[in-house]
Amino acid sequence: MRRLEGKNVLITGGSTGIGRATAIRFANEGANVAINYHASETEAEITLEEAQKTCSLIREKGCGEMLVQGDVANEGDVKRIFAEVLKAWGRLDILINNAGIQAASPTHEMAMDAYDRVLAVNLRGAFLCAREAVRHFLDRGGGGVILNNTSIHETIPKPQYAPYAASKAGLGSLGRTLALEYAGQGIRVNTVAPGAIATPINQEWMDDPEKEALVAGHIPMGRPGEPKEIAAVFAFLASDEAAYITGQTIYVDGGLTLYADFRTPWSSGS
Repeated sequence: MRRLEGKNVLITGGSTGIGRATAIRFANEGANVAINYHASETEAEITLEEAQKTCSLIREKGCGEMLVQGDVANEGDVKRIFAEVLKAWGRLDILINNAGIQAASPTHEMAMDAYDRVLAVNLRGAFLCAREAVRHFLDRGGGGVILNNTSIHETIPKPQYAPYAASKAGLGSLGRTLALEYAGQGIRVNTVAPGAIATPINQEWMDDPEKEALVAGHIPMGRPGEPKEIAAVFAFLASDEAAYITGQTIYVDGGLTLYADFRTPWSSGS
C-alpha cells in the first residue's frame, strides 16, 4: 500500500541513519523525497541512490528524489533549501525535522561553542525549517504535515549530554506549540521520540559488546531498535491514516521509557 503517493517530502539530515531509512521508506510509499545534508555528500548520494532504486521498482512515471545541501542552523541556507525544493516541485506537503547532533562532556566542562552548536542544529534548525514550511502551507492553503525527530531524552535526563537533552525537550515543546497554533489551518505537527537505535550516532556503544549488552539490558524488549522501525512510524504519521493526530509525541523505544529497572519489584513503598 502506497499511502504517500505523489506527496512531496523534505527530510533534513537525511544522509544516514534514521534519515536514510525514512527517505527509503517514503520513496517506497510513493512520495517524492528531498534529502537534505550538510557535509556528508557521499553518504547523501548513497541515500539518494537507495531511494531512487526503491521508487523505480514501484513507479512507472519516474522518481522525484533530489539532494539539497545546507546547514539547517543557518537561516540563509534554510531559505535556499526551501526555494530549491519549491522550484523543483512547486509545493511541499511534508517536512521531517530529522537533523540532529550531540556533544558529550561533563556539564561543568562543556564549552559554550559546543553547547551552542547542538542547540543551533537540533532546535534552531528545526524552528527555521518549521517556520518556512508553515509559511508555505499557509500561502498555498490545504494544510500540511510537520514531523519532528526528538529522543526519549525529550523527557528522560541524559547526564553529560545537557545540550542534547535540552534541545530535544525544547523541540518536543515546539512541536506541541505549533500543533496548537496551526491546527485550525489543517497543519498537523507530531513528534517521534526514538530510544536506543542502531545508527552511526550510537556507533561507540554498538561496537563494544559489553556496552551494547548494558544498553539492551535497560530495554524491556531486549534489543536496540532499527532505523526502519522509526521510519515506519514517520510514514504512518505523515499519512491520512493519522489525519486526527496532532500535537503528540510517539515514543518508539522498545519500552525503554517504562523504566526497565522496575520490572522486578524492589520496594514495598508507594
